[in-house]
Amino acid sequence: MKILIYGSGAIGSNLGGMLARRGEDVTLLARGSQLEALRSTGLVIERNNHPAETISVKALSAEDCHEKFDTIFVTLKATQLDAAAADLMSKLAENGVLVMIQNGLPWWYFDNLDSQYAGSPIQCLDRQGVLRKLISLNRIIGGVIYMPVSQMAPGRIFLPDIVVPKLLIGELDGAFTPRLRSIEQLMNDSGLITEAVVDIRKAKWQKVLINLVWNSLCAITQSAPGYIAENAYVADLVRDMIREAGSVAKAVGVELEIDPDKELQRVQGNYGQQPSMLQDVRAGKALENDAILGAVIEIAEITGVQVPALRVVGGLLEVINQTLIREKKSIALV
Repeated sequence: MKILIYGSGAIGSNLGGMLARRGEDVTLLARGSQLEALRSTGLVIERNNHPAETISVKALSAEDCHEKFDTIFVTLKATQLDAAAADLMSKLAENGVLVMIQNGLPWWYFDNLDSQYAGSPIQCLDRQGVLRKLISLNRIIGGVIYMPVSQMAPGRIFLPDIVVPKLLIGELDGAFTPRLRSIEQLMNDSGLITEAVVDIRKAKWQKVLINLVWNSLCAITQSAPGYIAENAYVADLVRDMIREAGSVAKAVGVELEIDPDKELQRVQGNYGQQPSMLQDVRAGKALENDAILGAVIEIAEITGVQVPALRVVGGLLEVINQTLIREKKSIALV
């Protein structure tokens, strides 16, 4: 099996490193200083109380990669998919598959689904219809990853011991196909706990319900979750956001069990975590707010669920996001 990691940031690099360590035929797609570091020194993985490990990997730029791949792990951010869609399909072998590992809800959420909302587009995730036009749904396997890895420097990542990494994968129609089982086996053999699930959408909801709270509020407040949980006013907002998001999930047939007070207790004392949106704000990067929060608000509109707290938080995030985009454009013009 020829494997491509499309987007070799922290998570993509770690996936590629695990596969390369096992001797799989894997290529990491990267650019800039990350590409240079992976080529020159390999991937360096740091862990708590362990010596750093260096893994030799094959790294290429998108322009220099002309092969076809049986499996492409797409680890780009949701905001980068539009620009990469055509290139992704051009690198896919005839019967190849895309394992889509993005935060938040996917643009294909209502496709291949037995629902009264079947076929409904989520506009904020595919505003120009590029993804639906260029990426074949029958090539997609959905993915949800739990891997709190951080990029420390080009070619160097840190994998803490606080959470055991795990990958959930599923077909859009819920079938347990041979290709799904093959990828499940591949990743388990490579050292990543991987489970094929019948309902990848529910798995997406279970993660997004947590992400939409802590990614959003940490980005807005520039604080770790523990500080937010200590503030009584914001703690009430956390409760409202969780209840509202749970109601939206229920409206599309997904029952989630999460206690807002237990979630607040879970993050007590967590003063060091920097969710991805907080890291992006500090790095001046565009936010994945549409995939993590905007899509939930849009589904609320489709289903008629009232989500006043989510709308306020979503509005604040979009203001921040547009500021980051303007500033990036200003820098590019200088």
